[in-house]
Amino acid sequence: MSSLKELRWGKDPAPVADARRRLGAALLQRASALLARLASGLASAPLEPRPEPYVEFHAEAGAPEGALYVDGRLVGWLSGVSRL
Repeated sequence: MSSLKELRWGKDPAPVADARRRLGAALLQRASALLARLASGLASAPLEPRPEPYVEFHAEAGAPEGALYVDGRLVGWLSGVSRL
């Protein structure tokens, strides 16, 4: 079986496209290696235990009725609740 191929004279655009592909592949491989190192560093970092949240409820005279606080920040109101 024989094949006929057209021969062109002049500049061949394939080397430029090939160089771009190689550059793109090299950049992606370096980015992948960097992300892998970052991920392994994050995975091996010890997690600090979080303290239990401090929850407060106010239903007394002079305080906002039914106010619910977590760690000193108002998170909402519990309407119709006078004690927990």
